[in-house]
Amino acid sequence: MNDAIAAIHESWHALAKARDVEGLLALYAPDAEFESPLVPAIMDRDDGVLRGHEQIGAFLREGTRRRPNDLVRWYRDGRYFSDGRRLIWEYPRQTPDGEQIDIIEVMDIEDGRISRHRIYWGWFGCRQLVDSALRKRG
Repeated sequence: MNDAIAAIHESWHALAKARDVEGLLALYAPDAEFESPLVPAIMDRDDGVLRGHEQIGAFLREGTRRRPNDLVRWYRDGRYFSDGRRLIWEYPRQTPDGEQIDIIEVMDIEDGRISRHRIYWGWFGCRQLVDSALRKRG
């Protein structure tokens, strides 16, 4: 498997767990695109798409500030899938320590950096987002 793909798989996970925003940003191309349903939930935006280090960095800093969350356990089994350009892995709902936010990470890698990153949430995580939005509306 491509060394750059394996390095991003390991580095992104370790840096995210360590809350190292600058380290995470270094993995992204300067003009990278980032998509997540969490973006509008915490960034006061109508859409979930961010572009470039400035926007992605602001999201990562705010997301880091808002943790800990008992449902973010960072459990994964270490397996990933790649075709040499696209990297995919899962944070499953069921973990050895209980449930966690269930997401799929999908990254396009170009020249050893993340050019596009999409995060897809499962039913359990989506339910958490909906419940949070309803609480905000009062």
